[in-house]
Amino acid sequence: MSNTTSLSIVLNGTPKTLENIATISDLLAHLGYQGKRVAVEQNGQIVPRSSHGQTRLNSGDQLEIVVAVGGG
Repeated sequence: MSNTTSLSIVLNGTPKTLENIATISDLLAHLGYQGKRVAVEQNGQIVPRSSHGQTRLNSGDQLEIVVAVGGG
């Protein structure tokens, strides 16, 4: 029997179902944003980078992720 955890969230306006993603850090790694400059908002509140590893995701969460892009 599988021990997977499934969450239904809304990410940047798009409904997503995630498997085995518990924290914002997990989500960023899953999306390939680990180590990149990103801003994360969870349910209308900015989540500081220092809290990404401890901030748990819950079904129904509304998340916005903005990736900083350098340019000239």
